[in-house]
Amino acid sequence: MTKEELWQATLAQLQFQISQANFATWLKNTYILAKKGGQVVVSVPNNFSKEWLENKYNKLIFKILRNLDNEVREVNYTVERQAQTQREAASPAAATQEAQLELAPLSVDKTTNLNSRYTFDNFVVGPFNELAHAATQAVTKSPGSVYNPLFIYGGTGLGKTHLLQAAGNQMGKDFADKRVRYVSSERFTTGVVSAIRNHTMDNFRASYRDLDVLVLDDVQFLAGKDKTQEELFHTFNTLYERGKQIVFSSDRPPKAIAALEERLRSRFEGGMIADISSPDFETRMAIIKTKAQEKTLPLEDAVLDYIASNIQRNIRELEGAINRLAAFYKLNNALPTVAEAKNLLRSVIQSPSKFATPRRIVQVVAEFYDIREKDILAPSRKKEIVKPRQIAMYLLREELKSSYPFIGEKFGGKDHTTAIYACAKILKELQDSEGLVEEMTLIRQRIYSG
Repeated sequence: MTKEELWQATLAQLQFQISQANFATWLKNTYILAKKGGQVVVSVPNNFSKEWLENKYNKLIFKILRNLDNEVREVNYTVERQAQTQREAASPAAATQEAQLELAPLSVDKTTNLNSRYTFDNFVVGPFNELAHAATQAVTKSPGSVYNPLFIYGGTGLGKTHLLQAAGNQMGKDFADKRVRYVSSERFTTGVVSAIRNHTMDNFRASYRDLDVLVLDDVQFLAGKDKTQEELFHTFNTLYERGKQIVFSSDRPPKAIAALEERLRSRFEGGMIADISSPDFETRMAIIKTKAQEKTLPLEDAVLDYIASNIQRNIRELEGAINRLAAFYKLNNALPTVAEAKNLLRSVIQSPSKFATPRRIVQVVAEFYDIREKDILAPSRKKEIVKPRQIAMYLLREELKSSYPFIGEKFGGKDHTTAIYACAKILKELQDSEGLVEEMTLIRQRIYSG
């Protein structure tokens, strides 16, 4: 395997294991400059990227390289701005071959923050997302007039960001005079902090309140950030009063977002709320075929069936599986067989039982309700602790078939009758509360996503 092929295979796996934004930020324009005596030297575009890869991703990169080539003993990073230009000048043919191996770049508009590859045309619609898709399309046809705000929620990797960005791209295309901006809640928060520090809050407010369309992703991360919530509240009011379109996404419905101001929660709930659940088998097959066609990857039906049958809860994992098989195809100039696909995807496809453990359940429930794990396990009687504890007990019983004495012992040595009561109480609430059913679905998705 040449050093170019080695790095391409590494990038293919990295793209599956880290977010697209981080991939584009830290791994774009990187390549292996030299490989000798077990040492791999990776060229990076600047010192900031060098420091980030060394401190954040070095262990992951080394592990992937080592799995691909067991001779690799060390990975180093260097800033080598001129090397690419020199290689292209010296060998145009090699440059062309390397360009063919490159992963498709992320084309992000600096003004709108929208990625042009997210469109409605390449969004696969199925029973699990058709309401969210229909509502989003309705919004793009008449921004600010229907479903304002639009709030879309669902588990990780189910296509919320794709749908939001497709809406932004469509509105930018159909209404060229409208100012559209897509932003993550993390970036919005960073903007608030920076504006406070630099005394530029008026400029920050103007940059958002002059928009015609605001698309804000992952609003669950605003929980507990009071100043950011205050700024969003006033920005929301300004835009809404002017008839501007606002679109939100979250990994849970508004009422399940902990540490969220009630006045902001009521704004989220004031428009249209649509959920995205896990795709069924037929939809997963359609998604896989679409992704494979995009990469000109004519996989045999048995391979497609294997992927669709074993990756059930996360569209991003489906795309990652296709990326991994596409890398194999490029490197070997041959389509993977079912046996080869199983081997390539063995780290992706695991038994659900490996994910659902008592510790994993407690961890996910604590994260979902924004409390500490030790508080769930402690004998606290606070209302905000009791319900998550009972849900965790119920999940241990339902998902792992744990005995009531085991569950009681797990939660601070409680009597088994406490576990029986908790499970019965949650079971009854699930029959009466649609909201709790939604929360439980999202919690299960997190548990089994690994």
